Amino acid sequence: MPQSPSAQSATATVGGVPATIPDIPICAVFLALYAGFAATNMTIFRMNLQRGHKFVLSALLFGFCMARLTTLVLRIVWSTIPHNTSLAIAAGIFVNAGILLVYITNIILSQRILRAKHPRLGWNPVLRAGYKVLYGLIVGALAMVITSVVLSMKTTNLHIKLQCRDVQLAAITYLLVFTCVPLMHLAAAFLLPRSADEESFGQGSMASKSLIVGLSTCICILIAGFKCGTAWSPPRPASHPAWFHSKASFYVFNFACEILALALLTFSRFDRRFHVPNGCKGPGDYTRLAGEPEKPPQSDGHDEAFASITRKTSQ
Repeated sequence: MPQSPSAQSATATVGGVPATIPDIPICAVFLALYAGFAATNMTIFRMNLQRGHKFVLSALLFGFCMARLTTLVLRIVWSTIPHNTSLAIAAGIFVNAGILLVYITNIILSQRILRAKHPRLGWNPVLRAGYKVLYGLIVGALAMVITSVVLSMKTTNLHIKLQCRDVQLAAITYLLVFTCVPLMHLAAAFLLPRSADEESFGQGSMASKSLIVGLSTCICILIAGFKCGTAWSPPRPASHPAWFHSKASFYVFNFACEILALALLTFSRFDRRFHVPNGCKGPGDYTRLAGEPEKPPQSDGHDEAFASITRKTSQ
């Protein structure tokens, strides 16, 4: 989590305070990559929409890329004003919050696989209520992180700072658990006895869909695991930082890994592979509605929570 400039002079932080060299050139490269993926995903979304093929997750990845553009711009500006606490707070929050959109995308994709392989389990009301709890906790964790980061940087009270750190550790640990949910979906989909009501959706085999989701999830677990591990590690003086405090680690385990996940989802044309008919609300709908014209999307029980998270992470 971000620290105040005065604290950064004594305590090592991941990536440290950005400098014009090398941070601005590196950020410029990632800016170009994220801008390219933003344009690609929005183009795919609009072209699909014109054909009556509505796949909102492409627009979600566009939103994630735009959030990352904001993150990188903030880091570039911060490198020119290194002692600006407000920029440090904003940049740190965006680094940790933006990736939530990719985590949520993986859960939705794996959820569709589970619902196709085991419709009665995947559409179970208890499980659907569980998703609402998961998304609600994400909103709570995000709010806790933002509040604790701002408070810890505005106070000099050591007790309050320690409490804020505990809140941040709890939130970032939950995010690591949250990223593992898609693997639980895949395990249930393939380890449970085969269902007689198994359905199919989108293009491509179920094996290829599962491989895409599995790889994307593993990348996200690597990102979340790195953040969680560095957050839990004992503080070190800036004069003796650990390997994970380096700028290389910061850019590789954040932006480079995210680009890999974006490339995997975008270039595999997940908009075709994971498309399901609008209005699916229960077992059999993937098959029953597949041949019908697209209808306006209806709530499947957790759209409201999902929309709330999207608004918060893109602000």
